[in-house]
Amino acid sequence: MTSFKTLDDLGDASGKRILVRVDLNVPMEEGKVSDDTRLRATLPTVTELADKGAIVLLLAHFGRPKGMPDPAMSLALVTKPYEQVLGRPVRFIGEWDKQAVATLAPGDVAILENTRFDPGEEKNDPAFAARLAALSDLYVNDAFSAAHRAHASTEGIAHLLPAYAGRAMEAELKALERALGDPERPVAAVVGGAKVSTKLEVLRHLVARVDHLIIGGGMANTFLAARGVDVGRSLAEHDLAGTANEILDAAERANCTVHLPYDVVVAKELAASPPSLRTCDVHEVAADEMILDIGPAAVEALADVLKTCRTLVWNGPLGAFETPPFDAATVALARTAAALTQEGSLVSVAGGGDTVAALNRAGAAEDFTFVSTAGGAFLEWMEGKELPGVAALNQGK
Repeated sequence: MTSFKTLDDLGDASGKRILVRVDLNVPMEEGKVSDDTRLRATLPTVTELADKGAIVLLLAHFGRPKGMPDPAMSLALVTKPYEQVLGRPVRFIGEWDKQAVATLAPGDVAILENTRFDPGEEKNDPAFAARLAALSDLYVNDAFSAAHRAHASTEGIAHLLPAYAGRAMEAELKALERALGDPERPVAAVVGGAKVSTKLEVLRHLVARVDHLIIGGGMANTFLAARGVDVGRSLAEHDLAGTANEILDAAERANCTVHLPYDVVVAKELAASPPSLRTCDVHEVAADEMILDIGPAAVEALADVLKTCRTLVWNGPLGAFETPPFDAATVALARTAAALTQEGSLVSVAGGGDTVAALNRAGAAEDFTFVSTAGGAFLEWMEGKELPGVAALNQGK
């Protein structure tokens, strides 16, 4: 287990200025925040520090301004919505103004301007990291979703100040450790999504670490095609047949059982409940049909696999879940995993944007042990990569 300090190690925070790296990169529609999940994720850390009398300075990026100030991407736009979620006043400080910070009192919360307005942020420029560090006594990173980027506000600054993991970061790292770091076995992984090419490293990493690898989505079609199955007009990367077979061979050497569907739901078009919809054996897909979901018999078999497991890691849907009824397999297996988690027989950790949406649709997200809202960082963690923002906490001052 990686070792990092948490807020429990912080000591007396009263009157201390604490830079907290958070994720405020929320979707906006007509000037309003359309999903405040990321804002709410910061509350445990920010509330705890403010209640202890710290001066809380929030650092975050917003959009992709490419190192130039852009009023349309100013965090001033997020300050009022954040104040409403936090339930206490929040000040906005333009730029990273030391004099303005000096006017704050213990217990105050302020949002500093978008870190990406400075070209030094994404370059992890030591001078910009030093400018941020000069505003503060301590640094807390509570943005796992940005931990895969070595930027000044996520990595550079952690070497200049005493560095700690915030409550959301701490929960995330502990959950990930339980899932793949030192898991209870047997371990199952569900990996879905459209393309094998986007998850090659994930699959290569997982076959050596899990006991059961469940492959769904368009990715499963690529593996089926590599095994000589005619997948008709299904989405598949036929040029990756060699790579798919290499992964299957590596799994066999590692005693990892790979589960591919043997019955599937097909149609001639991707549309809601099309007239051509049918369920068939995987070897009976017609030339003009597309595989759009895993069939009910395969889902039942996968549910039986999960009942034998103690740990589950999930990334990606099993079918074209945005279009009903091709969400059926994802919903059914997610509900099984949720029920097993609630019984106490399974530790279930899921992550990635599509995955969160799919689990929410199944009404299962709240019953999983942990659901990560991080996209890129979760994927890189599943690839076995060291995340710069996490590594910096371990090596911090």
